[in-house]
Amino acid sequence: MINTQFERTGYFHVPGFYSAAELSQVRDVVTCFHQLWVADNQSFYNSNAVNSAYLTANTYLDEAQRMVLFKFIASHKLMAQVDSILTDAAFINTQLFFNPVNPEQANYWHRDMQYHLNLDEQQAALTGPEVLHCRVALEDEPGIELVPGTHRRWDSQVELDTRLALAPRKPSDDLASGHTIAMKAGDLLIFSANMIHRGLYGKERLALDILFSDPQPEVLHFVQDICLPSPAMLAELDDASAFAMTLQHQ
Repeated sequence: MINTQFERTGYFHVPGFYSAAELSQVRDVVTCFHQLWVADNQSFYNSNAVNSAYLTANTYLDEAQRMVLFKFIASHKLMAQVDSILTDAAFINTQLFFNPVNPEQANYWHRDMQYHLNLDEQQAALTGPEVLHCRVALEDEPGIELVPGTHRRWDSQVELDTRLALAPRKPSDDLASGHTIAMKAGDLLIFSANMIHRGLYGKERLALDILFSDPQPEVLHFVQDICLPSPAMLAELDDASAFAMTLQHQ
């Protein structure tokens, strides 16, 4: 079934998607990863970090911990939501979002693609491939602010000036077109990485993002092999289709 809300707005929010029991083991694994990552990236963390990535790699987690994450990602429950948007979903990556050390650090409006594409390429990317963030709030948090519909339309002038920091605008300036979605622990928010958005800092912000996309080479080249399950792990997953799709196109 096609997700009509996503088609129209570029996101959809499911409050209370996960129970406290469903989050418990995942939160323990994520917390372990975060502590080890912070210790290993102290300077970056203390200066301006707001996220880390590659949680499913074996860099900081053992095989049992990685399996907790793989099973969480490959659950029928989550994949049903992803499959309502993408016909052939491929797994890309995981990210962890947290508060900056400096409480005065400003957030920033952006499209994910602006960090590797020029303006013409960014505009062309709005026709595909689609890239999804599946954000799972592990704690109550202020959430995220999105500009609905910008997964399919280009920026207005003020939106463009803001995310590109063209004077006098700054990337942290408010946009009248923005829509805030506060999140509680257990909420799921799926949104297009191509749309204009910004994270909102505060509370005990800790959000696990799982990224999926259409299986296109220009996206799949970002995949790190060490983040994928082994064949033995794959066989234990309820719905391994997204991992299988990525491996098939490697």
